[in-house]
This record gives sequence, structure tokens and C-alpha cells, in this order.
Amino acid sequence: MALVRWEPFREIDSLQKEMNRLFDSFYPSGLGNGDFDKLSFVPAAEMNETEEAIDVKLEIPGLEAKDLDIQVQADSVSIKGERKSEEKTEENGTTRTEFRYGTFHRVIPLPSRVQNNNVTAEYKDGILHLNLPKAEEERNKVVKVNIG
Repeated sequence: MALVRWEPFREIDSLQKEMNRLFDSFYPSGLGNGDFDKLSFVPAAEMNETEEAIDVKLEIPGLEAKDLDIQVQADSVSIKGERKSEEKTEENGTTRTEFRYGTFHRVIPLPSRVQNNNVTAEYKDGILHLNLPKAEEERNKVVKVNIG
């Protein structure tokens, strides 16, 4: 058995490559190279299901209703939008911002089928509220469960 000299910097380099590979798998192609300022945001969502409908709320501050694209299928909701940045420059100093700008696309799977032609939407104070009435067959659906 041969002796191998331990080189700690080679281990650190290997660890860095693995971490980069891990982060690249989380983000779309081209964003894993330190371009985190180009990342889009993902709005927080809340869902409530009743016998008649599914209510979905999304927190999307800083947008106007015209900047949102909402598409409803029988089993999912797709919401796209873009938060546009204001161009502002200062001559005597620097400008720092912590706001996220860019596009987002969120697809929310629904727990039951809905009537996608009877959806109502309201956007007020940065909150998008969708009311998705359930499909008639889902409301009257009774499933018998066998034990054992």
C-alpha cells in the first residue's frame, strides 16, 4: 500500500466544486455562477379548501394587476408576473437596494378539480385572492374506503 500525501487545499477545492454543483441544481441554468441578483422571487401562497371552492392567496407586493398573468387549469393554477425596477442613480454616493426585481412563475397544484371558467380574482394591497369553484363531480364525489 502506497502512502499518499494529504493536501488540504485540494480537499477545499473539491468541496467548493461540490457546493457549486449543489447550488447550480437549485437555480435555472446560468444563475449558479454567482449571478444571484438575477434570481426571481417566489411569492408566498396560502390555500384554503371548503366543500364548494378552493381559495388561494398570494403575497405579491409592488406589482399592478396588469403585470400579472393568471392561467387556471382543472388541476392547477399558474401565476406569472414581473416586478420592474426603477432606474435611479445618484451622483454623490452609492445606491443600495434589497428589493428583488425580475420575473416569477409559480404553478400551484390543486387538491381537487375546479371549474376553471368560473374563477374570480381580486388584487388589492399586494395580495392576489383567487376563488376557484370546485367541479360539480368533485363536490358530489363519495369514496368508499375498505379496511384491510
